[in-house]
Order: sequence, then structure tokens, then C-alpha cells
Amino acid sequence: MTMLELNNVEVTYSDVILALKGVSMTVRAGQCVALLGGNGAGKSTTLKAISGTLKSEDGTVSAGSIVLDGTPIQNMEASEVVKNGLIHVMEGRRVLRHLTSEQNLIVGGHMVPNSAELKKRLDHVYTLMPRLADLRNRTSGFMSGGEQQLLLIGRAMMASPKIIAIDEPSLGLAPMMVRDVYEVLKQLKSEGTTFFLVEQNSAAALSIADYAYVMENGRIVMDGPADKLADNEDIKEFYLGVTASGERKSYRDIKHYRRRKRWLG
Repeated sequence: MTMLELNNVEVTYSDVILALKGVSMTVRAGQCVALLGGNGAGKSTTLKAISGTLKSEDGTVSAGSIVLDGTPIQNMEASEVVKNGLIHVMEGRRVLRHLTSEQNLIVGGHMVPNSAELKKRLDHVYTLMPRLADLRNRTSGFMSGGEQQLLLIGRAMMASPKIIAIDEPSLGLAPMMVRDVYEVLKQLKSEGTTFFLVEQNSAAALSIADYAYVMENGRIVMDGPADKLADNEDIKEFYLGVTASGERKSYRDIKHYRRRKRWLG
């Protein structure tokens, strides 16, 4: 079953700047689909178009359609998108810094119908992420970056969404913390959670994704099963910094390769 579908989507800012150009993607229920690309490729704009948060930046979906579980959501208010079952975990670890960890989680479950269900969801979060249970009374603004990222994932879980769209979960984290965050995502995926994952850390994203798209300058330039993309020579050289023989490329070689951009030629 298709959970999320983008068909020929275009996004403009201030009715002038065309940021996305004919973007089409599909996320099936239970899948993790990754969107890869460098800075300025249009990845975060894609997520904002899906979650209805473009308006705050004078952006709009000017063409195409976005359908969530059978419901068109393009240019829908962000609050309505949440009610339809999509949670957007934004880049930058936007916790409610003056509240405790547990208070942040309770905010995430504000639409839960009763206290018994709220407690059940809290227990699930704490079982999956015992570190958050230990930090339940810690003011979230004083938590580490990795702990805040786990908190944001937990807060998204509290809404029991149909799909979680998560932007750059590994950004600015130490390698050990990146591993912990992705272990949580893998466990959630094994429970049937659907993910749309935006990442610059291609190696981490491809380790969990079922399918992946590559975006350049607001366009999808490549897509395919994650395991095949991970073995693709262009992906290895362009994003993973590895040659076809498995050797690490120097930064200078990677810059040269990025100028070549074989798949756009």
C-alpha cells in the first residue's frame, strides 16, 4: 500500500524562486525511503512541502500533487497534516528547551484520547530508549545533542503517526551517537513504522533504507533500491568518498568528481 506519493511537485518561494522541479517519489507502508543530496539540493524543502510548513517561509506547492494515505495534502495547513498522520521531525533538534524530557514527550501525545493510552505510549518510548527514562526529569535544553535527537524521535512516536518524516537525524552528532540514533530507527522500522528520511550521511541512510532517491538542484537525478544504490559507482564516489576499488578518495578528488557529475551529463 502506498503511504505517501509525490507526483510532479514544484515548489516556489515568493512566487519567483523555483526550488523543486517535477519531483516524484513514492513511500510504501512499512518502508524506509531515503532522500539523499548535498546542501541546497532541495531536501528540506521537499519535507516542508509534505508537512505543510512552507507557508512560514513564503513558499507554496505551485504544481503537482502530494497524497498521504489517499488524502491530497499539498498546501494543507501543517496542523491538518499532523491530524492526517504525518509527523515532521525538523532539522536542528527543536526541543522545547524549558520543559523536561517527559514534558516534551507528553506534548507529542497531546492528541491521545485518554491517560491510559498516554502512559502506554510513554512506556513504549522508554522501553525503546532507556536513556530517556533515565533523563525524564532533565530539562531538555541541558541534554546533549544526541539525547535531544532521541527525544525528538520519541516525541514523534507519541503521536503514533502513519509516517515519520525526519530531517538530518545524524547532523552534528558524534559517530557513537549516530549509531545509537540509527539503532532506534531500525527497531522502529522492524515494528512497522514508515519513514521518509532526509540525510547527507548517505552511508547511515542507506544502511536502513529500503529505497532511496538522489536529489540535485531541486530534481531527482537517480533512484533505486538502497542496496543497489550503495553499490553504485557514482554514489560511492560522489557521496561516500570511495573509489570503485574500495579505496578512500581524497577531498580534492571528491571535489573534482562533484564538478564532473556524470549522471547529469
